[in-house]
Amino acid sequence: MLVGVGLGPGDPELLTVKAINLIRDADAVFVPGKVARKIIADYRTDVTELSFPMTDNEDYIRQCMEENVGKIAPAAESGLAVFCILGDPNFYGTFGRLCDLLHVHHPTIECTTVPGISSITAFASRAGVQVKGGFAISDGSDERARIFLKVRRPREMMTTLQAEGFTRFVLAERMYMEGEKIYRDDDLPEESSYFSVLYAEKGDEE
Repeated sequence: MLVGVGLGPGDPELLTVKAINLIRDADAVFVPGKVARKIIADYRTDVTELSFPMTDNEDYIRQCMEENVGKIAPAAESGLAVFCILGDPNFYGTFGRLCDLLHVHHPTIECTTVPGISSITAFASRAGVQVKGGFAISDGSDERARIFLKVRRPREMMTTLQAEGFTRFVLAERMYMEGEKIYRDDDLPEESSYFSVLYAEKGDEE
């Protein structure tokens, strides 16, 4: 198994307890560079640094990804491998691409993630910003997805979003709490808990 572990914004004291336990218990730990190595130094020193170049050269990026998959796969096949990444592994990280390639060459290896404090919430705390009402987050590219909090009537919202071109929907209700449920697409209920998050994504344009 390969677990992508979020390290948060850079402060070792902002690691989650779950992240620390996984880092300590893993059979092998991989990091994308010296910054991540330093963050987890109090909990693990026998780590493997992997190269993830900051470049627009897709051929070189894929070559490095292939090499990294070759290093991770043996550990993930035989035990628990942990890949540590700054922030959260599901927000603008390399972990998703790494798992996609891993599934091509090693389809039996399971990939999962453990959330870390993302730059979005870290910014609000560090800058003393109180986020109120709706807000938008973008990396500058065209909008492909939206996330809605406190969704009480998810199926009604799904119908509205479908008219705007959204085709994929995931609702997480009471996540990490007792009674947690995950719904997808046509399984979305009419009503949901106050503790609900709806993810909507547009399909690829032909």
